[in-house]
Amino acid sequence: MQAVSRRLVQRPLAGEASIYSSSSLRSLYGVSNHLNGTDNRRYSSSLATKGVGHLARKGTGGRSSVSGIVATVFGATGFLGRYLVQQLAKMGSQVLVPFRGSEDSPRHLKLMGDLGQVVPMKFDPRDEDSIKAVMAKANVVINLIGREYETRNFSFEDANHHIAEKLALVAKEHGGIMRYIQVSCLGASASSPSRMLRAKAAAEEAVLNALPEATVMRPATMIGTEDRILNPWSMFVKKYGFLPLIGGGTTKFQPVYVVDVAAAIVAALKDDGSSMGKTYELGGPDVFTTHELAEIMYDMIREWPRYVKLPFPIAKAMAAPRDFMVNKVPFPLPSPQIFNLDQINALTTDTLVSDKALKFQDLDLVPHKLKGYPVEFLIQYRKGGPNFGSTVSEKIPTDFYP
Repeated sequence: MQAVSRRLVQRPLAGEASIYSSSSLRSLYGVSNHLNGTDNRRYSSSLATKGVGHLARKGTGGRSSVSGIVATVFGATGFLGRYLVQQLAKMGSQVLVPFRGSEDSPRHLKLMGDLGQVVPMKFDPRDEDSIKAVMAKANVVINLIGREYETRNFSFEDANHHIAEKLALVAKEHGGIMRYIQVSCLGASASSPSRMLRAKAAAEEAVLNALPEATVMRPATMIGTEDRILNPWSMFVKKYGFLPLIGGGTTKFQPVYVVDVAAAIVAALKDDGSSMGKTYELGGPDVFTTHELAEIMYDMIREWPRYVKLPFPIAKAMAAPRDFMVNKVPFPLPSPQIFNLDQINALTTDTLVSDKALKFQDLDLVPHKLKGYPVEFLIQYRKGGPNFGSTVSEKIPTDFYP
């Protein structure tokens, strides 16, 4: 009888309100409180319970525990998504992974949690019923969906604004979502020269209008094994032998390690609700220019630094044909790498964490320094293998090239 009552506490029926509370079941069948985490902090989920819903908790906090979090993570198959799913799953959360591509897209994520805890679910971001289906059993929704270039099927506004607005409205209608986290971009502003950043700002406004207690995360440019800045740079250098410095490489920004961004999202979920309704700007501890970040890349791949400085007008002219043709040809165009017109527009202004913004420190986190482990993945681009060339600590003389 005790085993039956434990299963009832851990798995309330989908779509059914909590008819029997866990306390009444324990009193009826004599289930020990420590199994549900009420008398020991290390057994309990620290998900803020502001809102509605039922949390069943069990275990010591590892991947085979039950944290009480059932999170639908939109965009989980992307760059940040895999790190976030890993951190959620290892603490015993169930993660629902909506995907719209191949069945193989979320396959790597299933290994990050215990058996059956990472659940891929097919969905269509334009179909409200499929969105409701993937949210039906969740008490947490995290939206990571975004794209830095347009395709024939999704414009900047579609991918970065309209989908986010639809997800927030469905979550509001759901009624049982305790936490909603919208991941935006550092620099999102209605006055930005970048269409993507303007769309991200519009998405923030739409989400907060629908769900005033939502948490907004604004990560800076993220660095990691699958990133979209150091990888394209390294591949370009390997292919052509030089790196174009758009705008002379003087633009300042604060790249952040992707694992730190995932940790910040989980920290917001685990707090006492103090992060609800707030916006956090997640930048790395150091400010770099584009040229300084390229130097770090060259140090790690052990190549001679060679640059070609491109003024903004020339870089925009080189990137413009792709944007002009994207909706005019009957076939998909290649994804832009370095010459992305919208990102070139974004590079015309510095992207830094504002002084008064909430940061990592407000979530009790300290972000990693960029030099060292966060960029070690670049050793794959060394032409003679991981041990090829001079050591990373050796600097090329500044007088080697003009």
